[in-house]
Amino acid sequence: MLHLFVDADACPVKQEVYRVARRCGLRVTLVANSPMRIPDESWISLVVVGSAPDAADDWIAGQVERHDIVVTADILLASRCIPLGARVIGPTGTVFTERNIGGAVATRDLLADLRGAGEITGGPPPLDDRDRSRFLQKLDDAVQAIRKETR
Repeated sequence: MLHLFVDADACPVKQEVYRVARRCGLRVTLVANSPMRIPDESWISLVVVGSAPDAADDWIAGQVERHDIVVTADILLASRCIPLGARVIGPTGTVFTERNIGGAVATRDLLADLRGAGEITGGPPPLDDRDRSRFLQKLDDAVQAIRKETR
């Protein structure tokens, strides 16, 4: 059965994940640093990993397998999961692949340096309806592609 891992602490698309998972019959594991409310469904589980830096990332990277899907905005987690054969999708619908992850990591590092120097302040813009729609489409595309590959 297809498995979705969600880097859940700040994930703004959990409801969209639940909707796709319910429709497609997927297992969902949310990984977080602290407890959170989740729907009472047998196919949804929550793993609380504690507050150590990168604990959720380490847990996900240690569990993910080929043909799993990871939902995260964390570029470094994405770069760890892609070589394991997982599909990785950001909350805005960005699909991270072997072809684009190097550039994404470099951009992340550059932006971190600029923020550290005070050149950039603030974070990313809030998710809008187009982002949510794009995320739903890319998640559905990933599910269908994996099912086609594993027939």
